[in-house]
Amino acid sequence: MFLLALRSLRQRPGRCVATLLSAFLGAAVIMTFNSLHDTAGAPGVDSTSSESLTTAASVVGGYGTLLVFFAVASTLTVNVRQRGTEIALLRSTGATPAQIKRMIVGEAAVIALVGAVLAIGPAMLGGRLLLHLFKDSGQVADSVDYTFGPVALLTGVDITLVAAVGAALLAVRRATKAAAGERAPRGRGRVFLAYAALAAGAGSVSTTFAFDATDPALMAPAAYGSILLAVGLAMLAPRLLHGLLGLLEWPLTALAGASGYLTVHTLRRRAGELAGVLMPLILFTGMATATLYMQAVENDAIEASGLTKSVDDKNLQTLNLVVVGIIVVFACVMLVNSLYAATSYRAREFGQQRLAGATPRQVLATVGVEGLALTLTGVCLGSLAGLAGIVSFTSVRADQALPDQGLGIWFAVVAVATAATLGTMLVTARRVLRAPAVEAVALAA
Repeated sequence: MFLLALRSLRQRPGRCVATLLSAFLGAAVIMTFNSLHDTAGAPGVDSTSSESLTTAASVVGGYGTLLVFFAVASTLTVNVRQRGTEIALLRSTGATPAQIKRMIVGEAAVIALVGAVLAIGPAMLGGRLLLHLFKDSGQVADSVDYTFGPVALLTGVDITLVAAVGAALLAVRRATKAAAGERAPRGRGRVFLAYAALAAGAGSVSTTFAFDATDPALMAPAAYGSILLAVGLAMLAPRLLHGLLGLLEWPLTALAGASGYLTVHTLRRRAGELAGVLMPLILFTGMATATLYMQAVENDAIEASGLTKSVDDKNLQTLNLVVVGIIVVFACVMLVNSLYAATSYRAREFGQQRLAGATPRQVLATVGVEGLALTLTGVCLGSLAGLAGIVSFTSVRADQALPDQGLGIWFAVVAVATAATLGTMLVTARRVLRAPAVEAVALAA
């Protein structure tokens, strides 16, 4: 079955691009930050430089790794669920569930390994740039040389491989049961993990109150907590989406007419599949909102102390923004990647709608309303996760519940999330609709 997996990859390279891109970017982010551990442990590195590098690698690399893990897993889950027809055909021709599982897991392992290998070069370049920023900020001595060693390589390969293979195992198990006509798993394990993530996130956010206001690691538990809360809410997204659609059904139908009515029923039917799309959207919103507000609160706290920002303080601020920017941009790319994979797969569905009498404009309108509903759901859940981290950090750092920055940062994050979601869905749907309806249905069948 492993040879069949390799042949399957050769026959469907386009379908593998989304997974390969997520594995490549995820491994690059993980290895970039964890290479700071290798650099810190190299011979001849002074204790101050080693402490600065280790702290940055542990704090930022830690929640960056967590983010990468779930982003890679969500992308692969979307791709495996889209292969229900193929899995059903293999089952009808005599393939056993174990054989199908070995084939798809083998594909996931090959893609993850290829993505990790391709990421080594960019990760080395990114690590050197990060070290250069640390030197410019005065946190690391100029004599420290960059080292890319076993910590970066093993963590990048292992985490990417575990995320890909684990997601493939869970997704193919559900798909093979559905193909055999069995009842799909009730998702008790998923619900348990979701509540565990919420509990861990709440605990991490609460830990923030145990730190001093000037502690350098104050931002870490708040950021970790926001990410874990976002993960827990993303896992519960199908259930939460059903509840939200109950509230949005009348407004969407009243404003968008038939498109709104069709959107509500489509989202209810595909709520489970959309969890993989909502996860990067929720993570992006929560991560961007929390970290940007925290950095703004930190800047205001320094100014309020009456101290003039030194060159080192400004360099440190730039470094923080660059590091946070890497993680946030990764989450945004994963959002676009997942949306593209999910929308491009719907060629047959769009073709059937057009054969039933819908015009391309009506199909695009339906996709646009779906995008608005997804954006509203993801932004609300992500904002709640980010708000938890913001409140805890601001309470300790500035002795107040909410930051003084207002809603400007949040509006900017929402604008980016909306543009990425709607833009990707509409552009992809428009490209898919270029094919004649009969041809689209025939090719996808």
